[in-house]
Amino acid sequence: MLDSHIHEWLNLLIRWIHFIVGIAWIGASFYFNWLENNLNRKRPTGDPIAGDLWAVHGGGFYHLNKFARGPERLPEELHWFKWEAYTTWLTGMMLLIVVYYFNAKVYMIDPSVRDLSVVQAMSISLIAIVGSWFVYDGICRSFLAKRPRILVGVIFLYLVLLAYFLTTLFSGRAAYIHVGAVIGTLMVGNVFFVIIPAQKEMVRALTENRSPDPNVGAKGLLRSLHNNYLTLPVVFAMISVHFPSTYGNSANWLILILISIAGVMARHYFNIRKASRSAWWFLVVGFCILLGAMWLTYPKEIEVQKQTVSSLEAMEIITNRCTSCHASNPSFVGISSPPGGVILETVQQIENHADTIYQNSVLTNTMPPGNLTGITDSERHILAAWYQLLNDSK
Repeated sequence: MLDSHIHEWLNLLIRWIHFIVGIAWIGASFYFNWLENNLNRKRPTGDPIAGDLWAVHGGGFYHLNKFARGPERLPEELHWFKWEAYTTWLTGMMLLIVVYYFNAKVYMIDPSVRDLSVVQAMSISLIAIVGSWFVYDGICRSFLAKRPRILVGVIFLYLVLLAYFLTTLFSGRAAYIHVGAVIGTLMVGNVFFVIIPAQKEMVRALTENRSPDPNVGAKGLLRSLHNNYLTLPVVFAMISVHFPSTYGNSANWLILILISIAGVMARHYFNIRKASRSAWWFLVVGFCILLGAMWLTYPKEIEVQKQTVSSLEAMEIITNRCTSCHASNPSFVGISSPPGGVILETVQQIENHADTIYQNSVLTNTMPPGNLTGITDSERHILAAWYQLLNDSK
C-alpha cells in the first residue's frame, strides 16, 4: 500500500509540474504568434523597427517593438524562451514512466489488441518516441524543405501511419498518449536542435557585426511554424485519457487524426484571422470534422437478449471484475485510490454509476484496462441487459 501511495503522489506531483510548465510553453507560443500577427508594420523606410504594438494589461500600458534586424547593441539581459519547452518534455517523459511503464500491464498492454510483454511494450514505446524524431528531422532536412506544403503532407502521412501502427500494438489509451509523446518530442527537438541554435546564430552575428546566416534562420522559422500547428493536437492527446469513447473506439486512430486536424484548423484560424476575412471558414471546417468524429464515436445499437438481470446479479460481476480497483481501499497492486473516484462496493453505488459502467465495460470495453480481471463477453452482455432494464424502470 505504501508503494501505491508513493506512486499516486509521484503521478500527482509530476503531472502538476507538467501542466504548469506546459501552460508556460504553450502560453508563450500563443502570445508571440498573436503578437506577430498584430504588429503595426506601417513604418517609414529605413526605420530599424519592423513593427510595434501598444497593449494594456494588469493596470499598466506596454509598448513593444520588433527590430528589423536587431538592436545596435545587445542589452545586458536577454530573455530566452526554452526552459519551458525542455521542462515540459522532461516531466512528460517522467509521467510516461511513472504512469505507463510502472503499470504497463494495466495501461499499456491490452491482450485483445496485442499480447506484449512489459519489455516489448517499453521497447516499442522508446523506439517510437526517439525514432520519430530522426524520421521527422530527416524529412525536414531533405529536398522537401524547399517545398513546405509537400513536406507538411509527408509529415502528416507519417503521423497517420504512426497513429494506426500504435493502435495495433497498445491499448487505445496508451496509443493516444504515445502519439502525443511523439508530437511533444518533435516540438521540443525543434526547439533544442534548430530554433535555439538559430537564435544563437542571430546573437553571435549581432555581436560580431555581421549578417546572420539566412539558411539557419529559415530552418528555425520553418520548425517554429510546425510547432505552432502541432500545439493543439498534442494538447488533445494530453486530455484524451478522460474520453474513452475516443480511444476505446474500433476506429480510434482515425478519430485521433480527425480531432487533430480540427485542432490544426483552429490554430490556422488564429494565425490568419487578422489578414484574411475568410479565416472563419477554417473554424467551420474544423467544427464539421469534429461532428464527423462525434458521429464515429456515437454508441452503436447493441442487441441485448431480453432477460431479467437484477442489480444483485450485476453486483456479483462487478465485485469479481471491477471492485479490486474501484473500492474505498483498492486491493489491486499499483492502485492506491479508486480511479476517477468511482467506488463500486454496494448495489446503490453501481446503480448511481450505471452510465459509467455501461460506457466503459460495454460500449467501449476499456474497462477493466487490458481486461486484467478476465471479464467475459457473456458478462458484458449481462451488464448490458441490466443497464437496459434499469433504464426502462426509471
